[in-house]
Amino acid sequence: MTGTYILAGTTTRIDSVYAYVHEMCRDYKAPAARQEELTIHTTQEDIERERAESEKERLAEGLPPCRFDDGYIESLCVYRKISTEMALRHNTMLMHGSAIAVDGNAYMITAASGTGKSTHTRLWRELYGHRAVMINDDKPLVKVLPGLSAENPDITIYGTPWNGKHGIGTNTSAPLKAICILERGDTNEVCRLEAAEAYAAILSQTFRPKDITADINTYRMMAYLVENIGVYRIRCNMDINAAKTVSRAIGVNP
Repeated sequence: MTGTYILAGTTTRIDSVYAYVHEMCRDYKAPAARQEELTIHTTQEDIERERAESEKERLAEGLPPCRFDDGYIESLCVYRKISTEMALRHNTMLMHGSAIAVDGNAYMITAASGTGKSTHTRLWRELYGHRAVMINDDKPLVKVLPGLSAENPDITIYGTPWNGKHGIGTNTSAPLKAICILERGDTNEVCRLEAAEAYAAILSQTFRPKDITADINTYRMMAYLVENIGVYRIRCNMDINAAKTVSRAIGVNP
């Protein structure tokens, strides 16, 4: 089965065994006239390898084994291949986080699974109403290109069809202005991280391709990201004031 989609600005053709991934990507379908820039092809053997990799990752995260159907596993395989090629050829990396835009600028909340990323961005949506747009609630793509100046870096975060178990996201993009590393706390605190600590914090939440050149490019993109946008550690409760405290501290207008 074949379909062509625009993902992080790149026209991507997907040749798959099952239809599941195409149903996922329906809101990202490319116009017929668009020339493809990237082709992803999967086989049943790819799906079985992805199943083994997925089970190993679940075990490492302390999650119980789960038998997913082939179509879903193939969608993970497709995204792994896309993310590797994006890092290799298109200056784009996959990050784990909940990304929200307010007044056209994007902010990403990242943390270990189960910490409350989605809850925190939900509080932002409650606080800012129509000014806020969810970009992606789980696995956005971030394109990192040298900007015209240090004051205007070209770092853009994109929605993708891989947007978490709640399916919260949109086919949109916005300049990424800050990343927040979320920790749970009784009070609301915000601290901007120095470069070394910021780099280590986002490294654990960034997809690392097995292809060595793509992996090296990912390290370069992370370094540029840390140099050009704010990375913050935030300790928050689950009150609406958490969204207010954090967003004001990182530069969102009231």
